[in-house]
Amino acid sequence: MNTDYQLPESISNILDLNKKSESTFMELIRDGGYMPPNMDLLVDAISALSMGKNVLLKGPTGAGKTKFAETLSHLFRQPMFSVNCSVDLDAESLLGFKTLAYEGEKQVIEFIPGPVINSMTHGTFLYIDEINMAKPETLPLINGVLDYRRTITNPFTNEIVSAKQGFGVIAAINEGYIGTVPLNEALKNRFVVIEVPYIEGEQLKNLINTNTQLEDETTIDLFVKLSADLIQAVYQGKLSEDAASIRALLDACDLSVLIPPKRAIQRSIVDKLDEDREREFVMNLTETLF
Repeated sequence: MNTDYQLPESISNILDLNKKSESTFMELIRDGGYMPPNMDLLVDAISALSMGKNVLLKGPTGAGKTKFAETLSHLFRQPMFSVNCSVDLDAESLLGFKTLAYEGEKQVIEFIPGPVINSMTHGTFLYIDEINMAKPETLPLINGVLDYRRTITNPFTNEIVSAKQGFGVIAAINEGYIGTVPLNEALKNRFVVIEVPYIEGEQLKNLINTNTQLEDETTIDLFVKLSADLIQAVYQGKLSEDAASIRALLDACDLSVLIPPKRAIQRSIVDKLDEDREREFVMNLTETLF
């Protein structure tokens, strides 16, 4: 779903100047569709990327950080390679790897570039998801990529790779989750940080209308109210952030077209929660609305 944003003329001009007319990776231009709670979020991210700065999207799970990054790819008409961080992330996952290949009948060693090298050499966006899931010793490999140098010495080929114009880095972070580690200051200082809050109210209603199959206005209003109650409970410390995931709520809206809303909420939200207390709390909220 593509959205027409009412952006300031200066920002629209920036996008026009930076849009790519052609690329070998046009299929990696994402669809977009993020609806920001505040248009300043988009304006600030566009401004930072157009100046060659890295953007760190920080916020709760399911708030739309990945969709935000995809929307930036769409607005800039910029292909975007992705890195999904985990404790297993290593240099090969970031930079690429060597493999055996054939030139005619001759066997040779060929380097297959990874997302970091690809995005640098082709001047595209690089999206690093859940950046604080990576081991602290892994990400310093790309410190030179993230600062003013925009270069890296490829350890597999000894080649010095410099980023082409158009290269930009967008990262996302969920703080406080099991398996995450705090970002060290050297890494955090390489980013402009943008807080991505939950989508609520009329904007959430519009999101449900445009991104799910649910059409009944009364049911949509009830889901918007349920989301508001869940978000409030998260802020009060009664629920984990997973319970208020907008992504999970949209799944529940879709399922409610074919099955009763209570059961849709149970499958999409409640059964994902680990604690009996949280599951009971959400079901009680659901009972009061549906």
